[in-house]
Amino acid sequence: MSTRKAVIMARGLGTRMRADDGTKLEDSQVGAASAGTKGLIDVGRPFLDYVISALVKAGIKEVCLVIGPEQQAFRDYYDSLATKKVTISYAVQEKPLGTADAVAAAKDFLTEGALVLNSDNYYPVGALKALAQTDGTATVGFDRDGLVANSNIPADRIAAFAIMATEDGHLRDIVEKPTAQQLQELPGAPVSMNCWRFTPQVITACANISPSPRGEYEVVDAVRYLIEQGEQVTVVPSKEGVLDMSSRRDIAAVKEALADVSVSL
Repeated sequence: MSTRKAVIMARGLGTRMRADDGTKLEDSQVGAASAGTKGLIDVGRPFLDYVISALVKAGIKEVCLVIGPEQQAFRDYYDSLATKKVTISYAVQEKPLGTADAVAAAKDFLTEGALVLNSDNYYPVGALKALAQTDGTATVGFDRDGLVANSNIPADRIAAFAIMATEDGHLRDIVEKPTAQQLQELPGAPVSMNCWRFTPQVITACANISPSPRGEYEVVDAVRYLIEQGEQVTVVPSKEGVLDMSSRRDIAAVKEALADVSVSL
């Protein structure tokens, strides 16, 4: 059954974005970059407008932004918008304790299937639409060559992204920070860009995992829990690119790539 809901994890600290790497920014970009609120960085419009618009074009009608209690800027901006095609609500993640904790913060919104994605990535509409139309738990598996050709992300960074071990179109495991040997052992393995479709069962999964070595509750571990419990996770293939807004060096390239993209909210 196609979903019309999406959760955007916008709570991140934006540590890399806050770091001044010498990149020249426009005056309108400095405030959000310095605060680490990547979704509000001006790239023609706030970056998150494009992310939400892509969801709208994919058939999403309701969006929940997971934010921190101190991130009033998101509420101020989106409460001031007269959106016609999407309803925007908020869930508060009290502390930045990881992506699974962010998902759990949206439990009142996740009463049915919903997409879950990052706030600092612009995902292709086609991939989002296919994911929304997939039943059960699912994720987009991005083709490595497609990412290299169609993203603003350097190939060496993409090589370090998590890859998926799959079987018959379903996720078997996720290999984080794969070694050269693991990449050789899994040739053509799809790349994970943290773009998911979850059912309400993910909330139970988030409550049954332990912190990772870095002390955070990771959505990848919640997915592993679901798989261990017998859940099938469909992998939706995509050869399209993803725009990444991790650091100040990314801003100009993202703005250029989005210059001709229309926003419909």
